[in-house]
Amino acid sequence: MTYKQCSIWGAFFCGTAVILGAFGAHLLENYLSVNALQSYEVGVRYQFFHGLALLFLSIDKSPFAKRTALLFAVGILLFSGSIYGLSLSNSSVVLLPKLLGPVTPLGGLLLILGWINLAVGYLRL
Repeated sequence: MTYKQCSIWGAFFCGTAVILGAFGAHLLENYLSVNALQSYEVGVRYQFFHGLALLFLSIDKSPFAKRTALLFAVGILLFSGSIYGLSLSNSSVVLLPKLLGPVTPLGGLLLILGWINLAVGYLRL
């Protein structure tokens, strides 16, 4: 992932996290259970924090920053995306297949691997 792509994805993830957070707070509260809404909010929070991390990585010129950025971007899509899908599938708003369940831990694993890659990279500098 190039530094420009990293900054674009970071801005995209942060911007859409704000939109999705507002959508959840103002529109979904009447349709989702408390548990589903809490899960949805976790997806928004992780998306926003890792979007910010992508923005910071876009100014980091170290060789391991690109790999970390890729792990974060794919991790966000899988982790937060599957949480949104699972939260909405438990409501009357959207009926999505429960096949998204195994995707969430895979996305979480990629986020964890991104942080490990970042830490190991900085230790090696």
